[in-house]
Amino acid sequence: MKKLPVVVGMGGINSAGRSSGFHSYKRMLFDVLPAETLANTWRDLANRMGLDTTTAVSDRDIETIKQGTLVRKIDSFDTDTVLCHHKARLNASSFIIKKSKLPSTLPHNCHVEDAGNNEVKVSITEEMDVLIPDAIRIPVTSAGNIPAGFDPGKLYNSHHHPRGLKLAIYGASDVLNSLGIEWSELLTHINPDEISVYAGSALSQVDENSLAGIISQPLTGNRINSKMMALSLAEMAADFVNGYVINSVGSTGNNVGACATFLYNLRQGIIDIQLGKAKVVIVGNAEAPIEPEIIEGFRVMGALATDEQLCALDHCDVVDNRRACRPFSTNTGFTLAESSQFFVLMDDELALTLGATIYGSVADVFVNADGNKKSIASPGVGNYVTVAKATALAKAILGQDGLQKTYVQAHGTGTPQNRTTESHILNEVAKTFSIRHWPVTAVKSYLGHSVSAAAGDQLLVSLGVWQYGWIPGITTIDHIASDVYQSNLTILMKHHYVGEQGKDINAVIINSKGFGGNNATALVLSPLQTLGMLTNKYGASLMNAYQQKNKNVRSNSMAMDERTCHGNERIIYRFGEQVMDQSSVSLTTEHITLSAFAKAIDLPTENPFKAYTCR
Repeated sequence: MKKLPVVVGMGGINSAGRSSGFHSYKRMLFDVLPAETLANTWRDLANRMGLDTTTAVSDRDIETIKQGTLVRKIDSFDTDTVLCHHKARLNASSFIIKKSKLPSTLPHNCHVEDAGNNEVKVSITEEMDVLIPDAIRIPVTSAGNIPAGFDPGKLYNSHHHPRGLKLAIYGASDVLNSLGIEWSELLTHINPDEISVYAGSALSQVDENSLAGIISQPLTGNRINSKMMALSLAEMAADFVNGYVINSVGSTGNNVGACATFLYNLRQGIIDIQLGKAKVVIVGNAEAPIEPEIIEGFRVMGALATDEQLCALDHCDVVDNRRACRPFSTNTGFTLAESSQFFVLMDDELALTLGATIYGSVADVFVNADGNKKSIASPGVGNYVTVAKATALAKAILGQDGLQKTYVQAHGTGTPQNRTTESHILNEVAKTFSIRHWPVTAVKSYLGHSVSAAAGDQLLVSLGVWQYGWIPGITTIDHIASDVYQSNLTILMKHHYVGEQGKDINAVIINSKGFGGNNATALVLSPLQTLGMLTNKYGASLMNAYQQKNKNVRSNSMAMDERTCHGNERIIYRFGEQVMDQSSVSLTTEHITLSAFAKAIDLPTENPFKAYTCR
């Protein structure tokens, strides 16, 4: 029997706020949740955003928080003064330059003479091509920045770290803080190699401290530093978590699948648990793509919603940045976002032993390619396969009646192509499986599209539904586009209540579609459904014992969240601690022992292919 991978922790940050404690979820649903439920969320966001929290969070503060969260006008750089260069042709002229900066190879039409003060005068006798710097306004000014004024790098020694890695350290720290169990305590129950970390980015690290610096520094007269290349790698988030957060020697990697990357990593993690290769898995992605060059790259593809296009949709002259992403409605393109989402999954038996809080379970993640198609960036047939597989598994687990109590977290990018292709996929699957009114939502309308972390945003919100009972509606739209298929769908334009702690929903289908034919769909089961299944497997007596253990774990988790909301935040970054080298390793034919761990690693001692051995 397969192990059931259960979700026991979540952490990170996106444009709605901090993930643990469901604060980003609550920010999205602020208009239907009670004031007492929101009080700590407003305080937490106020602390993130640098507002004065010595007194109660005022109505004015809350309004500031609302304006500085979710999709909005870009605030991580000035969209009106983005550096660029224009080609020009210089006639006969001259210029002064330092001797040390004089190119080793000059055009033949240049004459050099000493100008004193370690400078030279270069005279141009004929025309020369030059680049003239300029500051321009970019055509796209909407994005999902993390809360305004928040820099996770200020919470630890982040010198030279790219923004994506700062987000990764923050997300990994937040998920560990959410557990209610100290990592050191957890390690006493497992071997050092029974941990897996699958994390990274899809676009790699792309700011001035990483890839952008490697490319631009020589062109702007500056030098590349020694960290830029290494810190640019797409799997570096996993490397940082292993090396500086949890000190792990377990399995690691980053399975990149464009916009479906988080689900690709989630699939790797649950396979490790199902096969018994890991008992604890950290899965996550951190993406920081709100850079002028990345925005321009997506824009020239025709993928992003530009200000001009949004104004044309609204028949106005002022862009509505807040409503830039409009899934399944009349729309024009997607909206980039930054996000860091990390989750801890456990082997079901270990979770019960530790009393870990079970927020749900991942039944499976299906990944299928598109096959042959005319454009590598266009949607294909693979997503029909993944959605159909996930739905079929939901029916097998829940039955036909239980299948009616599911809903869909759609990829929902807000592009004209997505609204028709994804709605057709979902509608055809709903018809095939006799689902009459399948609820569909799309959280990118709030958060923007965080590329590799996008499905992590979707999973976080899904788990929030089972805590507070509301599926967020797509509130940036006022109609469904005429070319959207919806005979068997209910595309939610308003928040939808599904009972206390979401009891009317047994499972969610989380869907992702990525450039290049990277399709992934996950089936995630509710905590109520998960606990029912575990009771069937382990019996009521063991589950009662688990519930008693869980009381203390929940209390620890809530206390940590309370401290964080009030500004006492714990960032885990252990650079240079417990460093091991060759002297730290002790080997036998059956075990390997490392100095930093109390438990040894078992080496294989049996032939797993006995049936194939010649007799």
